[in-house]
Amino acid sequence: MTEEMDTIIGGKLFRWKSETFVMGVINVTPDSFSGDGINFNIDLAVEKALEFEKLGCHILDIGGESTRPSITYRNTSNTSAELEEQRVIPVIKAISEVVSIPISVDTYKASVAEKAIQSGASLVNDVWGFTKDPKMASLVAELKVPAVLMHNQHHTVYADMLIDIVNRLDELKSNAMKMGVCESNIILDPGIGFGKTALQNIELFRSLEILQKLNSPILIGSSRKSMIGKVLDLPPDQRIEGTAATVVISILKGADIVRVHDVKEIIRVVKMTDAIARK
Repeated sequence: MTEEMDTIIGGKLFRWKSETFVMGVINVTPDSFSGDGINFNIDLAVEKALEFEKLGCHILDIGGESTRPSITYRNTSNTSAELEEQRVIPVIKAISEVVSIPISVDTYKASVAEKAIQSGASLVNDVWGFTKDPKMASLVAELKVPAVLMHNQHHTVYADMLIDIVNRLDELKSNAMKMGVCESNIILDPGIGFGKTALQNIELFRSLEILQKLNSPILIGSSRKSMIGKVLDLPPDQRIEGTAATVVISILKGADIVRVHDVKEIIRVVKMTDAIARK
C-alpha cells in the first residue's frame, strides 16, 4: 500500500505498514463470549478506556451485541437496534469526552452506527461487511468515516476456503466503493472464528499473507477465540498466551491491526514483534 492509502481515523493518521496498530475491545454486553462484558457500567467502561489509552492502545472498539457464533449464525439479530443503542451510545459519549484516541463502534446496524458517530465514534466495525443492513454502506459513504468489512457466513462450507475468502473480501470492498466509500477508508478482516471451524481458522492463519493481494489494511481479531481454547483446552480468560502467538503470526504475515481484549500484554508482544519484523 502507498501513502495515498493511509487512513485518517478520528483525526489520527494511520500509516499502514509503519507499525502494528492495537484495537482494544470494550464489550458493553451481558453475554460476551470472551467473558469481559461490562454490562452497561459506564464508569467501568470509561475506566477501561482510559487504561487502554495509557497503555498505548490506538483504537477502542465498543460493541453492544454479542457476536458469538451461536448468535451470529442466525439470520435474525438477538439484540434490537434500540437495546444496542441504549448500551453503546452513553458509553461512547462518555469515553469520547475523556480519551483522544479514535473510537470504533462494533455494529452491523446503520441506525446504531449513525448515532454512535454522532456521539463520538469515528470508525464502523461491521462483522457482516455491509451485507446485513442495506443502509450501512451509504451511511458510511455519506459520513466519510472508515469502516472494517469482515468476512462472515452462516456455514463453514467452501469450494476452496482461502480463495473463497479473498474473493468475498474483494467483492465486499468493490461493493462498498460502488456505494461511494473511499478505498482508503476500507479495512478488511478475514473473520477469524466466523463461518470457520477451528481447523479452518488454523489453515487461514498459515496463509494470511494471501490477503495482501487485496491492497487494503488488514485487521485480525483472534483474541480469546475458541480456536485457541480448543488447542490449549483453556477457558477464554486464560487464552492470553495463545492470543499472543496468533498476534505474532498475524504481524509476520502482514496484518496492520490486531483486535484484542488483553491490551497490556498484547501491546508488549506487538512492540517486540514490530522491532524484529518491521524496518
